[in-house]
Amino acid sequence: LVIRPYRRLKSLIDDFKPDKIHIATEGPLGWAARKYCMDHNISYTSAYHTQFPDYVAKRFAWLIPPLYNAVHAKAIRIVRAFHAPSSSVMVSTKSLENQLLNWGFSQKISHVSRGVDFEIFHPDAPNIFPQIKRPIALYVGRIAIEKNLEDFLNMKWKGSKILVGNGPVRTALEKKYPDAIFVGKKTSRELADHYRSSDVFVFPSKTDTFGIVLIEALACGLPVAAYNVMGPMDIITDKALGTLDDYDLSKASIEALRTATPHICATHVKEHYSWKKAGEQFVDML
Repeated sequence: LVIRPYRRLKSLIDDFKPDKIHIATEGPLGWAARKYCMDHNISYTSAYHTQFPDYVAKRFAWLIPPLYNAVHAKAIRIVRAFHAPSSSVMVSTKSLENQLLNWGFSQKISHVSRGVDFEIFHPDAPNIFPQIKRPIALYVGRIAIEKNLEDFLNMKWKGSKILVGNGPVRTALEKKYPDAIFVGKKTSRELADHYRSSDVFVFPSKTDTFGIVLIEALACGLPVAAYNVMGPMDIITDKALGTLDDYDLSKASIEALRTATPHICATHVKEHYSWKKAGEQFVDML
């Protein structure tokens, strides 16, 4: 798994002669980069972006439910071993830092946030859903098991539910929930128009470390409804931005419609989530 990408990666790094190496994934390419750095005694930084232990465990549990805890614990040990030689591990939020510390990470942890392109994601645009029953609840992301989409699709809602994105369970969910509207993958201004034309952004995932779609939605003036978990709890810090609930997405969505303020949503993201600020944090980490 590591040897094939290692040979090609070694050639690329040797030719490029970088001043710093940052490893952004624990996948095969990440393991190859880690091996290169250790073979050549090069200090590097790494990032923890994705809840791999939970994603892997959920897939095993989908076949054999009792395997979840054992697979999750094993995956944590693998992730911890991957990052152990790193001089600093990049995380996006304080709650993610706390999780890694609880998992036994002992190296330096640095905070690097995320940003959006404000030329694309902003509140001003025409409505592209004039014929769809309101209020419109929007989901954007992969249509996959770990995104907990059935909580969104099952929630009580008097309006419409729109899902943007593709993934391995899309066909099955379209058959099971014929009243939901699946529109496929959207990018750039077309994606922004979907945010701007909806009434509330619903984020059912309980496993994301951040959720960049949250700040894209807010930048378009769209309030957020989500569970009170890592990612949403770090971003939705005021009722003007949306509502978090421990158990009920429908309740959170209705409350977000009632209390959130679109222009505050957009202003908050401009003040706290620019790519310029994130880039400065990244350079400071290096």
